[in-house]
Amino acid sequence: MNFKETFTQAFDSLKVNKIRSFLTLLALVIGVFSVIVSTTAVAVLDNFFTNTMSILGSDVITVQRNPAVQMGPRDASLRNRKEIRFEDAENLDERMRIGEGMTPETSFSFTKVVFKNEETEPNVRIRGGNSEYFENNAYIIEDGRNFNEEDIQYARQVAIIGKDVQNEIFKTEYPLQKTIRIDGRQYTVIGILEKKGQIFGQSFDNMVVIPYTTGINAYGGNRGIGIQLRAPEISKVQETIDEITGIMRVIRNVNPVDDNDFEIITNDSLTGTFNQFTFILYFAGFVVGAITLLGAGIGVMNIMLVSVTERTREIGIRKAVGATRKAIVNQFLMEAVFICQIGGLIGLLAGVAAGNIMAVLIDTEPVIPIMSLFISFFGMLFIGLIFGVYPAFKASKLDPIESLRYE
Repeated sequence: MNFKETFTQAFDSLKVNKIRSFLTLLALVIGVFSVIVSTTAVAVLDNFFTNTMSILGSDVITVQRNPAVQMGPRDASLRNRKEIRFEDAENLDERMRIGEGMTPETSFSFTKVVFKNEETEPNVRIRGGNSEYFENNAYIIEDGRNFNEEDIQYARQVAIIGKDVQNEIFKTEYPLQKTIRIDGRQYTVIGILEKKGQIFGQSFDNMVVIPYTTGINAYGGNRGIGIQLRAPEISKVQETIDEITGIMRVIRNVNPVDDNDFEIITNDSLTGTFNQFTFILYFAGFVVGAITLLGAGIGVMNIMLVSVTERTREIGIRKAVGATRKAIVNQFLMEAVFICQIGGLIGLLAGVAAGNIMAVLIDTEPVIPIMSLFISFFGMLFIGLIFGVYPAFKASKLDPIESLRYE
């Protein structure tokens, strides 16, 4: 029997018991789908995370009140932590000897920006910063200038706008040196930022940055903030973190025996948290997939045993006309592998498609996990062979005379 005949026989055997075949295929599809959708989703998240790190800036150290991400139940002690204030940032900057590029980080308002008769939607983020804000957050000033010391010292009414704001209200005029209104106050546009893009549907270009001292005058300084700094070079990141930790503990009067009442966030710490999360996804997908595939494998063996029983007379005829035990074994193994590969193929396609739905939702590039696809393909081949061996050998051992008498 050649491959084409074996393929046809395998397909016909599936059609004989449609419901049983469908349920077996469904279990195979779910098993492979569980593995592939989790690996695809994790690959998409990894791609997204890499892009996010480039958008947030590299080698930046952030001091903030609470962890950036919490795994597990929320720690009640975090609620008792004091806010980090502007004076803390200025105090830290004065005492730092290693770290550089300090900028307070806060959002003063979400509001509309007005220029003459044009205005944005009331969702523009008004951020406060200094000249270091843009390097720390990987922004590039496309045109105009950065803040200078006088802008910060004298709390000047100046602003640097994102690309979305420019496109929305400056349709016929160029923004530089034009006056915009934000929450009833006038600001002169001194700079325009290059387009940066968006993550999770949130644009990094729909914002206006003003000197943080100007923001304090306009909105008040009694608010919690973050503090961003940079290590002078990669080799001094840990040394910079140690220095920041020591100074912040003094500023916040932390008892020597108590833990820090603030968090220091770096790209490495975010990567560690992200890896924990992706490991959970991988493990969950593997466990669900393994359990489902085990059940599916047993289902494959069951359907093949039923097929052997129903085709006992056919097997007897084949043996009577000279078919060898090897030929019988090969036929039933091929049928088991065929069932597994059909279910595996459907699971692979569905898993990749479903996993990449996340890529659409978070606006990042789709991913095809080549290695996972190869492993799943050969895994289904392995399952077909393992769970098809017993039915195949049972079929090959049937006595041809007894088989021909089978009704």
